[in-house]
Amino acid sequence: MTTPEDIATAHAAMAQVPLLARIDHETCRIERLGGLTNMVYRIEAPDGLYCLRVPGKGTEEYIDRAVEKINSLAAARAGVSPEVLHFGDDGIMVTRYLDGYDTMSPESMQTLPGAPTRTAKAFHKLHESGQTFSFRFDLFSMIDGYLEHLAKLGVTEFPEGYHDAVREAESVRQALNAHELPLTACHCDPMCENLLDDGKRMWIIDWEYSGMNDPIWDLGDVSVEASFSPEQDREMLEAYLGRPATPTEMGRMILYKAMCDLLWTLWGLIQHATDNPAEDFWLYATTRFDRCRTLMNDPGFGDHVAAVRAG
Repeated sequence: MTTPEDIATAHAAMAQVPLLARIDHETCRIERLGGLTNMVYRIEAPDGLYCLRVPGKGTEEYIDRAVEKINSLAAARAGVSPEVLHFGDDGIMVTRYLDGYDTMSPESMQTLPGAPTRTAKAFHKLHESGQTFSFRFDLFSMIDGYLEHLAKLGVTEFPEGYHDAVREAESVRQALNAHELPLTACHCDPMCENLLDDGKRMWIIDWEYSGMNDPIWDLGDVSVEASFSPEQDREMLEAYLGRPATPTEMGRMILYKAMCDLLWTLWGLIQHATDNPAEDFWLYATTRFDRCRTLMNDPGFGDHVAAVRAG
């Protein structure tokens, strides 16, 4: 539900955007959209539809908006993300609103025919675009950085066994580092809600965590967010590669499925520590970590580690 407070926030942000400040705000229809850390609005103005993003309080502590601006513009040039019409130093962003596209969810990703294939095609287009993103998304450096940030916040409570899992993940780090991996422009945080679909094509939005990364990370993260089955994993990976995956390629995706949950557990703990009211972030963090542990404890996980190490 869009509240009067939402309308006031949107009006204040619109006043900071030359494109929108010139419009009589009373002629606009404003609708609050979803978002875990930011306020996002659909603006229906006399001259068209806009998407307005207002940064959430405290997000500047762990999101570099200057990097996000560079990457958002590059993603639009790649043809996978809406045109950026405004990106201020304050992090307020305005893009074209993609009318007729539905925001995806885990349920729709699992049930809509061809969703894994359309996902693969969208990310393949991004990864093969030749665009260069600012920032190197390094999984283990980010884990270290989030742990440091949590220490500054005074957080001492973690899901039971978390630090043991980080130590056990050293074998994953060594396997991934055994061979030089390709680096391309990657989204790095492909929640289902960051994918927009009309049954024919997918668009990708929200570039807060984007950077240069192993492209298979995006596929592994999508698989986790969508709770894909092994059959859907194969469909997505084969559509992306244009052929059946090798054991090494499948192994990289499986390792990243575990590691993205290891990383985003910490993100959830940061939201919990800063009292983000969007949802129960302690439950979010523990659920992610339980899923990570389940996968790492699977008897076949070691085989995937070995396949990646072998190259």
